[in-house]
Amino acid sequence: MRLLAISGSLRAGSSATALAGALASLAPAGTTVTLYDELEGVPPFHPDRDREGDVPPAPVARLRALLQAADAVVLSTPEYAFGVPGILKNALDWTVASGDFAGKPTAAISSSPSDLGGDKAHASLLLTLRAMQARLPTNGGVIVSFVRKKLAADGTVVDPETVAALRAMLVKLAALAAEPRAS
Repeated sequence: MRLLAISGSLRAGSSATALAGALASLAPAGTTVTLYDELEGVPPFHPDRDREGDVPPAPVARLRALLQAADAVVLSTPEYAFGVPGILKNALDWTVASGDFAGKPTAAISSSPSDLGGDKAHASLLLTLRAMQARLPTNGGVIVSFVRKKLAADGTVVDPETVAALRAMLVKLAALAAEPRAS
């Protein structure tokens, strides 16, 4: 399975990015994980720059190519003001018309230093992914509360329950990716 991991945070040392990066060591055998790191370069979405036949901005074209090549996608997001960071939502807006998430096995990870784990961002992200017709696992992904206690200084996930939840999510994504797409 080819998995594309996207962090919704630009912050150095971000927990969301650490969780996305940890997927490479937690994924089932035979899985390759690509961590998308060009989110900051995606320009503001503008429908007039995304018409059929138009050449999209280079960062958008690269994002779309990675999405098309991936068998599955995981979006890892912090929660800002009870929602998904604007930079992540902006990138997702660029993929609506291209349909890159339609039928794509996709899961969401939200994380927060609070006890709620970014549950509002998680719900918001799942709503957007459903609108884009992504194929989601039953629970949509993983919510990580008190995230700073669950990561080592180097970003390694040290909490056994979080490791188990992330592995289970990846197994569900692999199963979705193995199923034929509905036409």
